Amino acid sequence: VQLQASGGGLVQPGGSLRLSCATSGFTFRYYAIGWVRQAPGNQREGVACISNNDGSIYYGDSVKGRFTISGDNAKKTVFLQMNSLKPEDTAVYYCGTPCGPKYGSDWMASGSWGQGTQVTVSS
Repeated sequence: VQLQASGGGLVQPGGSLRLSCATSGFTFRYYAIGWVRQAPGNQREGVACISNNDGSIYYGDSVKGRFTISGDNAKKTVFLQMNSLKPEDTAVYYCGTPCGPKYGSDWMASGSWGQGTQVTVSS
C-alpha cells in the first residue's frame, strides 16, 4: 500500500491550493481515504475523508465550507481543494487510510499513511 501526497506550497491568506494523493497497491474503490494535518506543536487533526465505496464524506469543523475532498477512481487519486486559506491552515498534510470519526481523534494511529506535503499560508 502506497500513498503519496503532493501539491503543497506557500500561499497568501485567502488563496487556494489543491493537494493530490496518488495511491497504489490496493483496490482504491473499496477504501476510505483521508487527509490529516499537523502543525508544529499541535496534535494531528483529521481534515477530510472520502469513502470511494459509497461516496460519503466527512470534514473537520475547522475546514467545513472551505475545503473539498474528491476522488478519481480511474486515476486512483484523491484531491483536497483548499480555498479561503488562513494562516492557521499552515501544517504538514498527510493522506492515508483508514479515516473518519470512528477511528477516533488520531486517524494516523493505524493504517497506511504516506509522507506529507507542507502547506504554508503567509503574507
